[in-house]
Amino acid sequence: MSATILYVEDDDALRFVTSDNLEREHFVVIQCKDGEEALHLFAQHKIDICIVDIMLPKIDGFTVAQRIRESNTEVPILFLSAKSLKEDRIYGLKLGADDYIVKPFSIEELILKIKVFIKRCNTIPAQQHNVYNIGLYRFDLHNQQLSTSDKTAKLTQREAHLLGYLCRNQGQIVKRSELLNEIWGDDDYFLGRSLDVFISRLRRHLNADKSIAIENIHNVGFRLCVALS
Repeated sequence: MSATILYVEDDDALRFVTSDNLEREHFVVIQCKDGEEALHLFAQHKIDICIVDIMLPKIDGFTVAQRIRESNTEVPILFLSAKSLKEDRIYGLKLGADDYIVKPFSIEELILKIKVFIKRCNTIPAQQHNVYNIGLYRFDLHNQQLSTSDKTAKLTQREAHLLGYLCRNQGQIVKRSELLNEIWGDDDYFLGRSLDVFISRLRRHLNADKSIAIENIHNVGFRLCVALS
């Protein structure tokens, strides 16, 4: 599975060991040790996934992720950080990151998550070219675009995957565990908080049409509804 990874980590020893393990899996790893260099390298190379520490010299990881997301909504961003507070994790996801792993971490878990991201990038276009009409919106899953007559928003990979799943089950309750396993491949507690963040992000994308609701069915799951006019 070939992919180019931008890996931003200021700890030289950790960066070397992690990069070595990733390269053994046949990934191409572009290493850098501060946020300024990361943004420069991102602009110079075609990157398939970004792995970003938060506490970086020059420009912190949160800012790096925010600037990358402003210019590119498609590339997966994964935080790899010693900052373990729930607030830090939620803030990182709200900035547009796709996942968050706390140090110390398992290299096997990291490799698995990378492979899942890359597989989804490669298979969604091949398997699905679905277009959904949601109230005033037109949602193109293949191109990750959510459009109205006068505006088009580019969704992240995970936002598009989640909205596509809700669209395929429109009007039906989708259990939280079902969504977590579909989008993240697991259903542990923290991922449940991540799901809530992504649901909030989708609601903001859809807020121009008040007939659309992503209902929270308490302790069960979510339901995408469009009221008939």
